[in-house]
Amino acid sequence: MSLETARRVLKIEAQAIQDVLARLDDNFERAVELLFACKGRVVLSGMGKSGLIGRKISATLSSTGTPSFFLHPAEALHGDLGMLARGDALLAVSYGGETQEIIALLEALKRLEIPLVTLTGNQKSTLAESSVVVLDVSVKEEACPLNLAPTASTTVAMAVGDALAVSLLEKRNFRPDDFAALHPAGRLGKKLLRVEHLMHAKAALPKVMKNAPMPEAFHEMSNKGLGMTTVLEADGRLAGILTDGDLRRLMEMHKGKTLEMTAGECMTRNPQTIGPHVLASEALNLMEKRKITSVVVVNDASVVLGVVHLHDLWTLELI
Repeated sequence: MSLETARRVLKIEAQAIQDVLARLDDNFERAVELLFACKGRVVLSGMGKSGLIGRKISATLSSTGTPSFFLHPAEALHGDLGMLARGDALLAVSYGGETQEIIALLEALKRLEIPLVTLTGNQKSTLAESSVVVLDVSVKEEACPLNLAPTASTTVAMAVGDALAVSLLEKRNFRPDDFAALHPAGRLGKKLLRVEHLMHAKAALPKVMKNAPMPEAFHEMSNKGLGMTTVLEADGRLAGILTDGDLRRLMEMHKGKTLEMTAGECMTRNPQTIGPHVLASEALNLMEKRKITSVVVVNDASVVLGVVHLHDLWTLELI
């Protein structure tokens, strides 16, 4: 019985989105242009379930490059009206279009010259008639068997809100770097981290010059604790690397003579490198594919900037 109910609910809500998709017209383009041109913030407002949808739309806008906040219409009438300013735009969510608390804001919107965009299922409502742009989010029926609880209608309103946010994201040419700047924490932030923020650099970078004696290389590897060291040319460019594995092979091959050699004579030439702006997730995939535990970060001139270690990436839980 529950599975039948679930299928019916999902079918109704999916159809509702298909219906609004077929109705999209120039009004949507006008809404995007208006919100894109907004010099202030895109303010969301709504009561009840519509208010919850408004909060979600506002959060999505803010995280994708469009400054936004949610204004509770009832609280606005009791002091929060001061949050509105010239240059803002108001995006109201009201299925019936007769939400009295939002209607009570119309005078202030007019005084502050704040344009109103409304998501509503009633094109002849007070809010629709007072709006610069109206987006039709009407549904044939709610998924609720009583046809009362907002279900399909809130799904459609949220979907249209997402469509607005993504359209604005593209119009602003919002890039992964921009997204990372607004999502520094959590799984999303970790996935968008660049290796330049994770690499062992400066004093933590294991490095020896090409002519350095092997005891010095041993000491550097032990001191920095990464199981390897970079080997540099005189100008800071990468000449090669030395790893714990290299040392074991050298000791077996040359016995005690290894200590008499230089880092340049023992190093592995042409090691795997990456640029500083590579995503941490890409670096992890590279190291797991090549079965290596560290990779050297270099700039365009092959100057060594740092080293990224596999364990540093595993701790981020990027997968």
